[in-house]
Amino acid sequence: MSKIISNKDNLQVLFEDNHIIIVNKRAGDIVQGDKTGDKPLSDVVKEYIKDKYNKPGNVYLGTVHRLDRPTTGLVIFAKTSKVLPRLNKLFLSKEIKKTYWAIVKNKPIKHEDTLINWLIKNPKNNKSRAYSKAVSESKKAILHYKVIKKLDNYFLLEINLETGRHHQIRVQLSNIGCAIKGDLKYGFDRSNKDASISLHARHIEFIHPVKKEPISIDAPLPNDAIWNACLL
Repeated sequence: MSKIISNKDNLQVLFEDNHIIIVNKRAGDIVQGDKTGDKPLSDVVKEYIKDKYNKPGNVYLGTVHRLDRPTTGLVIFAKTSKVLPRLNKLFLSKEIKKTYWAIVKNKPIKHEDTLINWLIKNPKNNKSRAYSKAVSESKKAILHYKVIKKLDNYFLLEINLETGRHHQIRVQLSNIGCAIKGDLKYGFDRSNKDASISLHARHIEFIHPVKKEPISIDAPLPNDAIWNACLL
């Protein structure tokens, strides 16, 4: 379990040095600004840096990747323009390993499996659809999952992605009859109380692009009864 090095203003900072800052995103936070006009997580992190180091003027922060708004877990930001392209390269070359946890109601037919689909995003409803073979304008999506715990009424899955498509985990699990708890958009029957979905970017590991040291971090789980049961 990674130590929370700062929890100011509900911002959980799990790792920070001169080059990189890694935070544990809450459900409902948007990583970057969008048409809603809601304050993005990137602005919150900038304010944290500005306040902590008494920085005058604007603070640089580079967004490396995103998480869906109702999803929780690890988000990496670059603190310098020098390290941003290096982090981007690590993501593109799949040298950053991200592991997700998802809570589902229905047990998958197979205890562990590789799911391969072709996805098409519909920008009108911000939703993706999965196909069993390539169709026009589709993108191939590959993930690996395994069941790691049986809960009272749910199952905890661990997921590793080979590709990073729009809503990939959500749509691919839904496609095998295992919609994520709270995910109304992809077929779960009721919402979570906080409008989250039970999908968490749990673990990340990579070689620091400047220091060349291994980084391995776990994001603490959301504090509710079902997530807490995952650790018992």
